Amino acid sequence: MGHSVSRGQAGAQHIVSSEHAAGNEDVEPAEGAGTGGADGPGEPGEQPVETRGEAPAATPAEIPAEIPVEGSAADGGEDRPVWDVVVVGAGPAGASAAYAAAVAGRSVLLLEKAELPRYKTCGGGIIGPSRDALPPGFDLPLRERVHAVTFSLNGKLTRTRRSRNMLFGLVNRDEFDNSLVESALKAGAEVRTGVTVSRVEQHGPAVPDRRTVAVVLAGEEQPVLARAVVGADGSASRIGAHVGVKMGQVDLGLEAEIPVPESVAEDWAGRVLVDWGPLPGSYGWVFPKGDTLTVGVISARGEGAATKRYLDDFIGRLGLAGFEPRISSGHLTRCRTDDSPLSRGRVLVCGDAAGLLEPWTREGISFALRSGRLAGEWAVRIAEAHDAVDARRQALNYAFAVKAGLGVEMGVGRRLLRIFSRRPGLFHAALTGFRPAWNVFARFTRGATSLAEVVRVHPIARRALDTLDRREPERDERADRAEEGDTTIAPDSDSGTVDGSAGDGGSGGADGPTSGRSA
Repeated sequence: MGHSVSRGQAGAQHIVSSEHAAGNEDVEPAEGAGTGGADGPGEPGEQPVETRGEAPAATPAEIPAEIPVEGSAADGGEDRPVWDVVVVGAGPAGASAAYAAAVAGRSVLLLEKAELPRYKTCGGGIIGPSRDALPPGFDLPLRERVHAVTFSLNGKLTRTRRSRNMLFGLVNRDEFDNSLVESALKAGAEVRTGVTVSRVEQHGPAVPDRRTVAVVLAGEEQPVLARAVVGADGSASRIGAHVGVKMGQVDLGLEAEIPVPESVAEDWAGRVLVDWGPLPGSYGWVFPKGDTLTVGVISARGEGAATKRYLDDFIGRLGLAGFEPRISSGHLTRCRTDDSPLSRGRVLVCGDAAGLLEPWTREGISFALRSGRLAGEWAVRIAEAHDAVDARRQALNYAFAVKAGLGVEMGVGRRLLRIFSRRPGLFHAALTGFRPAWNVFARFTRGATSLAEVVRVHPIARRALDTLDRREPERDERADRAEEGDTTIAPDSDSGTVDGSAGDGGSGGADGPTSGRSA
């Protein structure tokens, strides 16, 4: 049975059954809506159709049915409430969208298929852009503050870099996501958990008018109605399927939560490990969170068995094979194609549902928070739109805002991934032996810069990226022609010199709890 959490008239939170809150029947928990804000100023020159002042958002249940106001269902001929904004998925993207729409004074319903809090497979790294996108006054539930990073190249050439200032923080996703949902609640949103979204409809008998979207819930006869919908239901998004999101890059992440003794935990305090892996584009990580180490690896989908071997070997050479994981899990990360849509009609997508994450590192929390906030802000404008033309204009403004910020960062990330997939040794050498590269990494994790900004403002970085990125297609072309038997192509003299020697497997001493730290 689903539950509804709303903000009461006296400011206290309370939980009631979902059918009492919204007049619905029992819900069958099933697969469907899952979890999912960039800073986005209002569109220049656009004025809101209606201003509600600073009063807290009213839920439809609090609006008398006999008073026809915007956000009611009086024009639909049925005594059914119409929410201004419905958000599907209560992860970082969805909670950020719900918060942004609620603080604008609109009625907001946040739907989540799981009961909160719930576990999510994720390293839980909170870098500077993530911190900057959090609601004002948000109490970040950090489990660890990172001041040092150990880098290794498939277990070899281990070196640790340190910083006097915190680089980034680590969280458990169940605690972090739940705190974000609480922020949305305090802003005036209502939350329903344990409900599964089957589909959304913008036409047909379930839709009372052209300004309304029907959100169909599994096991319920009546859909939830909204003026705008935000899909933040994860990488296998049903809302994304409705919009027509197209994914290009798909990767498999495997992770284990390993409880360790205090002596082992102390050795990892304040330090993470990043291992550039044996598979093209792969890497592994150790993120300490108190008495538990989050150990994971990620690589391209289609290499499942090799990715599992990498994780097993990684855990073994760290000296952690003797500890029983509390949780072992896996998930797919998906990156959108450049031409993938971000909206359809009055429906927007954000976060993983839109395929928004950093392609090289596959970092998704900051992209979820920033795109979620943007989606919530523009969903308010779509809810205010009185016709399809205005709604379309606001949806295009949302897409422009995403592409102008996050899209540019993703473009640089794709180029870095192409180079890294061929030359992980080059990245390792730069970060461990070239101080300017380490300084960029530190400033990036703190949020003082972005990879796109580094390429834009530093000519040397831009020329290096252009040169290396041009060489990769040439290498691919030579390899393809060589396979076809074209002997006129000379072998690439660079091929395998750095990457080949360091990319071989082996169980060299990673800087883990049993080996001590390298300088």
